[in-house]
Amino acid sequence: MPFSPFRLGALELPNRLVMAPMTRSRAYVDGIPSTLTALYYAQRASAGLIVSEGVQPSAAGKGYMDTPGLHTDRQVAGWREVTDAVHAAGGRIFAQLMHVGRVGHPDNTGAIPVAPSAVRLQSQIFTPNGPQDPPTPVALTTEEAEATIGDFADAARRAIDAGFDGVELHGANGYLIHQFLSQNANLRQDRFGGSVENRIRFAVETARAVADAVGAHRVGIRISPATGSQDLVEEDAHEVYPALLAELADIGLVYLHHLAGGSAEFDGRVRALWPHALIVNDPAKADPSAASAHWLGQGADLVALGRSFLANPDLPVRLRLGAPLNEPDLSKAFGGDHTGYTDYPALALHPA
Repeated sequence: MPFSPFRLGALELPNRLVMAPMTRSRAYVDGIPSTLTALYYAQRASAGLIVSEGVQPSAAGKGYMDTPGLHTDRQVAGWREVTDAVHAAGGRIFAQLMHVGRVGHPDNTGAIPVAPSAVRLQSQIFTPNGPQDPPTPVALTTEEAEATIGDFADAARRAIDAGFDGVELHGANGYLIHQFLSQNANLRQDRFGGSVENRIRFAVETARAVADAVGAHRVGIRISPATGSQDLVEEDAHEVYPALLAELADIGLVYLHHLAGGSAEFDGRVRALWPHALIVNDPAKADPSAASAHWLGQGADLVALGRSFLANPDLPVRLRLGAPLNEPDLSKAFGGDHTGYTDYPALALHPA
């Protein structure tokens, strides 16, 4: 079943294995992806779908060192080289739009991070000067929150201009959209805070704006309920996420990308709650074959794999053949040159 085709919006996927988004921190010049980035993604074009590393929709959305953007013409041109290479290799690729919110540091961006509320992240941020405590973020005003929704829509348009097949909104892992959903990072008293209905509003309005901009058939969203990512507290996840999914389903988003492991109860309900295409990413299942068999057997349509794709550019071929897998060198995951990036070997296949 992992190797059967699947129709996703206007795309015909040749298999059900999705390359999960993974930060690689190699956009060294003005957030512009390089020729090496194009090679990296093209090498992995046999995935049913590639979801790119997190791409900031605005300068304010950046948090980490050397991450790419989609808010300048030069960034669009850089991504066009990437998408052209992926398509030439027969692949399909979505851009993950990621605004980090409070998860940032001025040494990386030149500015104080913004967030739903002025609540500081307790974890440290890696910077050119080593790990540092992040500052207290600046709380977005209502008008600034609305403008940020517009930034996501603008970045989605740029993604399509850059040749991406669609976009994924990063509503997971403790970043801005996720912060709005939480109880402890969102202390707002306006229409974006307080009740469950208000706390899901930023995610819903962002999804609607992006769907209006590029078409709902080109828009997915990633969630990670109750995982505790980036210090977030979600004791009412059992109320928040069913309400959120109901709203997103009405918009008609093409897929939900669910990061499993935060709530076993929600993991068991997500298929019933979501009527459209479902991607599941389960970090607890390191064996990609076992993860695929489990979640496809539980009703998921697609399975997202991260580290396996990092180290195995030809992962679908290896899994189909039962071939050994390369092990990732995580010491080279972030930053650097081609090593640990484009130098993982593919299988040497010879015609019979």
